[in-house]
Amino acid sequence: MSKTLTITRHGKSDWEYENLSDFDRPLKLRGYNDAYKMASHLKKIGTPPDIIYTSPANRALYTAIIFSRVFDDTFNQIQIKEDLYLASSGTMLYQIKNCQNSFTHLNIFAHNPGVTSLVNHFIENPIYNLPTSGFVRLDFDVDNWEDIGPENQIGYIFDYPKKTGG
Repeated sequence: MSKTLTITRHGKSDWEYENLSDFDRPLKLRGYNDAYKMASHLKKIGTPPDIIYTSPANRALYTAIIFSRVFDDTFNQIQIKEDLYLASSGTMLYQIKNCQNSFTHLNIFAHNPGVTSLVNHFIENPIYNLPTSGFVRLDFDVDNWEDIGPENQIGYIFDYPKKTGG
């Protein structure tokens, strides 16, 4: 058995609301459109996630909901993880390594710089930035989430809206 981890950065947020806190900032129209596009692309290249972990911030939660809608009926698999809001890669890795082993595909929705740092923990050639609505899908040759690491990562796909044609 293997494990698949998809790391997704939330969609483009809307900065027009000056009185809103960072936590409450919504998605911009482009953020919605890009999230639907990228979710559809992810659906074409692999199996849907068994479980979704998301930051509770508005922009991350809405991005996770969009992806779950596109994947048809994964809405019930969404788990809001309070400590994913502006989390470090170490905090995200802790959540991932403690995922139930009955799940084979975890999709995590969070924020930069943590998501880019997390991706770079696993891949040989670092990326500069995981763009909004972008994702990295990583495959691991392990049976347990606690065992994932760069040494057993067996392939990945890095995609984002402008790369996919948007």
